[in-house]
Amino acid sequence: MAKKRIAVIGAGASGLTCIKCCLEEGLEPVCFERSGDIGGLWRFQEAPEEGRASIYQSVVINTSKEMMCFSDYPIPDHYPNYMHNSQVLEYFRMYAKEFDLLKYIQFKTTVCSVKKQPDFSTSGQWQVVTECEGKQQVDVFDGVLVCTGHHTDAHLPLESFPGIEKFKGKYFHSRDYKNPVEFTGKRVIVIGIGNSGGDLAVEISHTAKQVFLSTRRGAWILNRVGKHGYPIDLLLSSRIMYYLSRICGPSL
Repeated sequence: MAKKRIAVIGAGASGLTCIKCCLEEGLEPVCFERSGDIGGLWRFQEAPEEGRASIYQSVVINTSKEMMCFSDYPIPDHYPNYMHNSQVLEYFRMYAKEFDLLKYIQFKTTVCSVKKQPDFSTSGQWQVVTECEGKQQVDVFDGVLVCTGHHTDAHLPLESFPGIEKFKGKYFHSRDYKNPVEFTGKRVIVIGIGNSGGDLAVEISHTAKQVFLSTRRGAWILNRVGKHGYPIDLLLSSRIMYYLSRICGPSL
């Protein structure tokens, strides 16, 4: 019996693991990656690319290696608990090499469309149109795994800031931020106290004249490192903390 063919869209963290899972289940994966390399979000680029997630140069992952590593391939002991983006990418490279995944990836290949076959109700198959070097190709697959991530498009609600069109300074989303050099000697306001907002406010403060951090509500600021030097997410992932959060709510 012929193996079922599965299309995997994207060769980031999810795409790589999907390829491996398909192989373990006796399926035939074909991964399409629009860029020329693996890594997805974690492959730093000097300039943001349209349709692709973007990170800043100093990004350090906010999940410890003990909590984020793949269960079948631990992160090396000599890596720090919280890794720089370059180390996360290197870990993915080691993972892909260990399980020989690269040969299943078609790089610089864009998926143009995915639609059901005319006989989908009986075959369950999908028609996938891809493009590489200006040439389109049509293939039929038994399944499609979409691994394109969800940090691709910036949310910049300018309508929430009346008068922004009169502002003479520069404004942009954190997706377009790369390093603090351009803010040297300037007064800067960072809007939002999520992970990116906190990171950028601290980093820009080293070069800017003054930095403000604006948030519409209060927030708990936790150190990545907890009691006795253990990663905070490792300490919080316990049954007692789970039950306390259920009783007291997520704001605990």
